[in-house]
Amino acid sequence: MNGTTMHKPNVSLIVLNYNSRCDTLDCLRSLEHLTYFGVQTIVVDNGSTDGSVEAIREAFPAVTLIETGLNLGFTGGNNVGIQHALEHGADYIMLLNNDTIVAPDMLEIMIDVMENDPTIGVSGPMIYYYDAPDIIWSGGGKINWGAGTTSMVGLNEPDRAQFGLEPTTVDFVTGCAMLARRDVWEKVGLLDDQFFMYYEETEWCVRAGRAGYKIVHIPTAMMWHKIPLDARADSVRAYYYMTRNRLLFLSRTRPGVKTWANITYEYARTYLSWTLRPKWREKRPLRSVMVRAIRDFSAGRFGRAAV
Repeated sequence: MNGTTMHKPNVSLIVLNYNSRCDTLDCLRSLEHLTYFGVQTIVVDNGSTDGSVEAIREAFPAVTLIETGLNLGFTGGNNVGIQHALEHGADYIMLLNNDTIVAPDMLEIMIDVMENDPTIGVSGPMIYYYDAPDIIWSGGGKINWGAGTTSMVGLNEPDRAQFGLEPTTVDFVTGCAMLARRDVWEKVGLLDDQFFMYYEETEWCVRAGRAGYKIVHIPTAMMWHKIPLDARADSVRAYYYMTRNRLLFLSRTRPGVKTWANITYEYARTYLSWTLRPKWREKRPLRSVMVRAIRDFSAGRFGRAAV
């Protein structure tokens, strides 16, 4: 190329930490092996009290460490990192959960795919369970607008190369690992702080898709997530946010009257089943959580909740 080298886009990786020192250090160690150069790793600490800040600063002095001083949630903490990345000239920004381990070539593959197709605004890798390395957690996300539900493509499937080698269009990618061009963040805006946690990336991807950007899953880019194989929505905290923010997500994206009718029926049926059927006895404590989440949505009480 006449002695010149091709410009490699600058990428900012944002890792959010909240009292998860060991996971964050493991994640940062995996990032040291990335084959893509031109990466600036930004750790945003959401007011940890477990010694995370000191450990990260000592082990990874080259990492940009931003201390928020308090728990701003997934949305607020990542927004701090995104804003910093935009102000410092990032061409791409990736949100990356701190409880993940990435393949060395993950980012290089993702950037190559997006650089070769300017219509792609957002992408996500193949995500496996850390404790079951060949079992898929996410091959992208899909939205059932009629039922008002979202789901991970390929969830809990063994990887048998069923996704092939080519990127595929999806409705959203999980915020666990979401790469987007600078201009998408600038045009679409930041994450919506009213979510605090859960559904924020889905709503953001809908905004990006409606703004004309393609969202894809890249099966050859791989990472592993330290998420339990069993459902996490049984905890009071997770169930509250998933319930309230599902309604918030739908209010933001405006799916139609039929969807709201289906959701009303679903929650009423679930409440009655948990009350009347002995097999759901262990779910009964979540009834009050459901009611509170619906009331808070109706009253416009969003952001961080005391759960």
